[in-house]
Amino acid sequence: MSKVPLTVTGAEKLRAELHRLKTIDRPAVIAAIAEARAHGDLSENAEYDAAKERQGFVEGRIQEVEGKLSNAQIIDPKLLDADGRCVFGATVEIEDQDSGDVATYQIVGEDEADIKNAKLSVASPMARALIGKYAGDIAQVQAPGGIREYEIIDVRYE
Repeated sequence: MSKVPLTVTGAEKLRAELHRLKTIDRPAVIAAIAEARAHGDLSENAEYDAAKERQGFVEGRIQEVEGKLSNAQIIDPKLLDADGRCVFGATVEIEDQDSGDVATYQIVGEDEADIKNAKLSVASPMARALIGKYAGDIAQVQAPGGIREYEIIDVRYE
């Protein structure tokens, strides 16, 4: 399996989720299964079925997170020296050439992407258009309404 890029913050969040799944969620599901078993006949026990389904979800998520962490290539934006070039982990300030709106985004891994928190997936059309560009360059992004142009105002590694 290929390496998955993650920022340091993204890796910490995945580790925290894994810890919560193993120390809180897994024991809670085991307790729920034990309690449902105590109620008797398992063939018609909805609580037991729900607890087993939840256990399957928790165990699946544990495997998924462990897999992502084992294949992660953790990149610290603070240690990057890309000479002002837009790269994975960089924080980019852009200006929409049509509206003049200014926005700031950090380019992160797919699992970390959260547009509400200004984190763009490295696989998104916007991030793909920005990668490799420098401050002052114009990035053209294919949007549903046609091509949009953004000027890169600043590139930071924070």
